[in-house]
Amino acid sequence: MNEKRPLIVALTGSIAMGKSTAAAMFQDAGIAIFDADAAVHILQGPKGDYPNGAAADAIESAFAGTCDESGVDRQKLSQYVLGNPDNLKRLESILHPMVAKLRSDFMAEHKADDILIFDIPLLFEKGGEKNVDKVVVVSAPSEIQRERALSRPNMSAEKFDHILSIQTPDAIKREKADYIIDSAKPLDDMRMQIKNIIKNLRQNLA
Repeated sequence: MNEKRPLIVALTGSIAMGKSTAAAMFQDAGIAIFDADAAVHILQGPKGDYPNGAAADAIESAFAGTCDESGVDRQKLSQYVLGNPDNLKRLESILHPMVAKLRSDFMAEHKADDILIFDIPLLFEKGGEKNVDKVVVVSAPSEIQRERALSRPNMSAEKFDHILSIQTPDAIKREKADYIIDSAKPLDDMRMQIKNIIKNLRQNLA
């Protein structure tokens, strides 16, 4: 008999759709979240107890001059990998096994939970939907998305349009979703949407 495991739910959404807000609400509702981007930040950060800074030496070895006592300088690293598929693959070959190890540790720590959320920004872009049980997409109308994105520091219309061009269109994400969170609604409404999603997931588990 297969050992019971948690239901793995992917949380995703395009830039400025409110995914981080939704993730915090799931966490507030008692659902544990594995954030792959946050894991990468930790691995690339200042050295300390594992996993803090665990990727720094390997990244410095592969891309000289990108690391100092504060960890990986993301601006310097981006000069190596932006527009260079070979260097990007090299970086991913360093980071992906480390992130997978952290994800495995997370699942072991929460093996008694009924539901786990994996926060995966590029879920559909990387084909990750095949590795999860359910998909939740955070979405809002395009004009709200653009307004939110352009209010961010260091964001330009050109940069925003470039990011959109390499992300799976929101309409396709919505089509592929098991659940959609409308982040154009007020925060209390979003919390209720998330509460109802958790309730439905648990009903299906039962």
